[in-house]
Amino acid sequence: MMAGKLPLPWAVATFALAAVLAVLWSTPLLWALATALRPEHEIVSAVFHWLPTVWTLDAFRKVLSAGSLPRWLFNSALVALLVTGLTMAVSITAAYAFSQMRFRGRGLLFALSMMAFMLPFEALVVPLFRMMNAFHLIDTYAGIVLPQIVSPIAIYVFKQSFDAIPSAYRDAALTDGASHWQLLWNIYLPMSRNILWAMSIVVFIGAWNNFLWPFIVITSSEMMTIPIGLTQTQEAFGVRYAQSMAAALLGGLPVGLAYVLFQRRVRDGFMAVSGLKG
Repeated sequence: MMAGKLPLPWAVATFALAAVLAVLWSTPLLWALATALRPEHEIVSAVFHWLPTVWTLDAFRKVLSAGSLPRWLFNSALVALLVTGLTMAVSITAAYAFSQMRFRGRGLLFALSMMAFMLPFEALVVPLFRMMNAFHLIDTYAGIVLPQIVSPIAIYVFKQSFDAIPSAYRDAALTDGASHWQLLWNIYLPMSRNILWAMSIVVFIGAWNNFLWPFIVITSSEMMTIPIGLTQTQEAFGVRYAQSMAAALLGGLPVGLAYVLFQRRVRDGFMAVSGLKG
């Protein structure tokens, strides 16, 4: 037996467990897809079929032609991209300052930022809403995005990554006259690339799926993101399960694609964070 490989019984058991988990995870998704591809009369029929007897894309066509879903998808994409970009900018610069710069009150500020872990977002909803209302940002992209851009977990992860980079790189660059911005851009970010990708995907998915804050700050249909818009489909479509499933699948498709396309970088990033990979 080669070193590092599992014994055959354990390998078979691991594969079987992974297969069972994959089936359990994928069954609801496949059922939603099968429902979206059925005609409405077949869904409410007393005769049960695992697969549609008549395959149709009518539900997807009706949802897309309704006019609201494309707007909700655009809003979600814009908000998620803005939140991701701004969160990464704030988290990276704050983490670099806490990790590599020496200034009075650094430890206290870092401790205060980490205390946000213990403060649930629900406790901040009322003061955040009053603040957005005072700045006349209710039902605006800025009002949706700004309260989401501070991420204590991202600051912590990046700080730990920067702390782990040997100081010899920093000392050599400073000797050559590099500024802090050059250090961050040319040394620390390239050496934390996998973590940057992993955190970006996680923040993007979180922003795309965020329901509570957009639900509170959005007041018009034109500004709704997809999680908020999907709550309106039952009212808009009535009891039309195929169209509701089609809307849900279209709403979840972008984040699914994002994870599939970047899953290797997400995996490598989390392995680097956990110390399993250098």
